[in-house]
Amino acid sequence: MAYVDGFVIPVPNGNREQYLAMAEACAPVFKKHGALSVVECWGEDIPAGKVTSFPLAVKAEDGEAVVFSWIVWPSKEAREAGNKLAIGELEQMMSETDIPFDGKRMLIGGFEMILEA
Repeated sequence: MAYVDGFVIPVPNGNREQYLAMAEACAPVFKKHGALSVVECWGEDIPAGKVTSFPLAVKAEDGEAVVFSWIVWPSKEAREAGNKLAIGELEQMMSETDIPFDGKRMLIGGFEMILEA
């Protein structure tokens, strides 16, 4: 079964186009190195919970949207090999100033897919 890298990212609303441009540049690199798909979603209907929520998880500030994204890989092994190559290539393409969000508040994790319907 496939393996998924998941991300939840706070992005300033004013950086939406910059974020999209970055994502459009990154997606082909991940796919070149084995990713099956790259999905980026800009939050629109995200309630701010009192105990837990997407905005609370990333400490979203006023004027920030929450982005939910994922990369699907054929397997964990393909992800480990492909991600290493992709990150190396992306580090050569971009500097830290090209990243339009605060990476310290980004949630990231690898997930074994257990159901796809």
